[in-house]
Amino acid sequence: MILYLDTSALVKLYVRERGTAAVGRSVREARHVATSRVSYPEARSALARCARQRSLGLEGLRRAVSALETDMGSLVVVELDEGIARRAGELAERHGLRGFDAIHVASAIELGRMISSPVAFLTFDARQAGAAEREGLPAVGI
Repeated sequence: MILYLDTSALVKLYVRERGTAAVGRSVREARHVATSRVSYPEARSALARCARQRSLGLEGLRRAVSALETDMGSLVVVELDEGIARRAGELAERHGLRGFDAIHVASAIELGRMISSPVAFLTFDARQAGAAEREGLPAVGI
């Protein structure tokens, strides 16, 4: 199985919260794990927010960022190009998605086309999961 992680799922690899165990299990079971390039700044933002809110200390933030850096090198990373950006715009309009959420769904669709194989979409956002499923991506996680 090819597993696509949106940022809400990716962050659960570094911060213990509801869904962390499920994400870890899904990642271990996947043949390949993918995400969009936009996950990196989104994840860094989420990790910094956890540190500001004191759910992640400064040392925890350093460890989490280091692990994210390492993991980004081993994930299949879908780059944001013009085609994905245009599809994301269409998806945002059609499904009422926020911009980055639409980029994730468009990236997973493009990944499936590139490899001619089903892609499971892991998210903890109900609206995004519904849009992914309506676009033919099996959504898991929520």
